[in-house]
Amino acid sequence: MGHNVLKKVKEFEGYCNEIVEKYQIPGYMIGLAKNGELFYESGFGFRDKENELLLSSDTVLGIGSVTKSFTCVAILQLQEAGKLSVQDPIIKYLPEFKTSNDEYTKLMTIHHFMTHSAGLPPIPSLYGAMSKTLALDPKFDDGKEEEKSPEIPYIATYEELMKSIAKGEYALLGAPGTEFSYSNDCYALLGAVVERVSGITYEQYMKDYILEPAGMKNSVFHLHELDGHEDISNLYASRKVDEETVVFESNNPWDAPSMRAAGFLKSTVNDMLKYAEIFRNEGKVGDAQILTPESVEAMTTPYIQCGYTEFYGYGVMIHPDFYGYKLVEHGGSIKGVSAQLNIIPELGLTGFSNANLIGVPSKKLLNSAFADYLEQPIRSSNINLAEIHLNVEQLQEYVGKYVSGEGGKVEFSINDEGKLCAQMEGMVDSLVKPIEEDWFLFEMREDEYSIQFKRDEEGKISRCVFGFRQLVKTE
Repeated sequence: MGHNVLKKVKEFEGYCNEIVEKYQIPGYMIGLAKNGELFYESGFGFRDKENELLLSSDTVLGIGSVTKSFTCVAILQLQEAGKLSVQDPIIKYLPEFKTSNDEYTKLMTIHHFMTHSAGLPPIPSLYGAMSKTLALDPKFDDGKEEEKSPEIPYIATYEELMKSIAKGEYALLGAPGTEFSYSNDCYALLGAVVERVSGITYEQYMKDYILEPAGMKNSVFHLHELDGHEDISNLYASRKVDEETVVFESNNPWDAPSMRAAGFLKSTVNDMLKYAEIFRNEGKVGDAQILTPESVEAMTTPYIQCGYTEFYGYGVMIHPDFYGYKLVEHGGSIKGVSAQLNIIPELGLTGFSNANLIGVPSKKLLNSAFADYLEQPIRSSNINLAEIHLNVEQLQEYVGKYVSGEGGKVEFSINDEGKLCAQMEGMVDSLVKPIEEDWFLFEMREDEYSIQFKRDEEGKISRCVFGFRQLVKTE
């Protein structure tokens, strides 16, 4: 594995072009490095379609939830400095934090927040936190808006976010540490912990202790901080018009001051490959020791299962067997962003890819580049699992509608061929194939995802884990 090349560059780029066309992606960029040296970079399409401005490895674009690992780096730096422990209760730093269950609230630790295992179900706070910028999105005269989001009041501060969580009407999923459900709220509040413990704002902390030491000069929370750097991507969005998908420019970035720690950093391919060095090189970026090797180990430990073949660490997902190697990764999706960060520490291989449109297969393309590097077929899936047979009667118990407080909805039904199908708004119905009792796989956006169904004390299906979030069965 000493090589620094993609084996089948033409085939890989052909695949990228095919995906770019199929999903009408205005611009997609990717960069790969071996032992910290960039060996492949490519841009497809434009950062500004109208003016035909090309993408580069220095084009600035949001990274969405890839921000979450930065938040964990900050928490672990504060732990190294002796200012907190990840095993500390959250209420030690956020005494006003309350949920619908006081007993469980007292048991929630920083570790639980970092691993999405505090037991908080998906709730709509993110939309409240973003509502000021959401309101600036274009309205269309056909009565359909760009995004249907839950209506909740504006949440401007960490304190307002905690108040909103305290009065929310929801049940916790279980005792802290027992249930995984992806939580933007927990990550937002880790930002509050960073702020209270360090005495400076979360954004300032990021700049002083991570971005500047790592030399990430084009990584910011606000574009006006870029200081003359003009290589910035426009944002694009899509909507259905008469069954056709129409992609349009929508240059109004969403922002959420109370939730920046969950997903609002902007960066470039080059900067993100510097950042990836933390995970490849035992915490070091160039000469800067951002984290100790022990902290990197802590970040990349698989603490809780979040999918059939993946586990959650601190702000990153871990696939113990990606073609025989441990893959550390995380994606990010927000308006005008489909970001993906991959690292195989054992091979010194790092990669980052991003697109200026949400909901496109950045992850699949980056995984394909990694597959090619590992001499695997470019279009192959790294999850090869045999389907088991379940008859209609066995499938019947999974049928129903499942919803989350964050606005997620999925309906499972049985088709004419006696197979289970998933229906989501705005998506083509997809077949769901059983791989083990209560576990299924489905294909979406060229990739495979797992669904786990959960049973209540009586053994009846009551929830499902879909898109890393727990949804409750309503009927």
